[in-house]
Amino acid sequence: MITAIVLIDCATDSIPEVAENIANLPGVSEVYSVAGNVDLIAMVRVRQYEEIAEVIAGGISKVPGVVDTDTHIAFRAYSQHDLEEAFSIGLPDTD
Repeated sequence: MITAIVLIDCATDSIPEVAENIANLPGVSEVYSVAGNVDLIAMVRVRQYEEIAEVIAGGISKVPGVVDTDTHIAFRAYSQHDLEEAFSIGLPDTD
């Protein structure tokens, strides 16, 4: 599982609508409204690096109200949760 953290600036008057539209995109697992230098943070989880461009450039950046994005790719997770297992439905990989 590849994880990207996307920091999103959006039009101030449309933050809730932008967040909902982004949350409905395939590959986006969560969207957080946050305090600080950005308006939203989206967690993108995909199986292949090529999918990141589809989700971010082809999806998030095109949502009306999104002004700017800043993407960070996670190299390693330091967590007690196994996200790969959480997103698995029990089917073997076809790689």
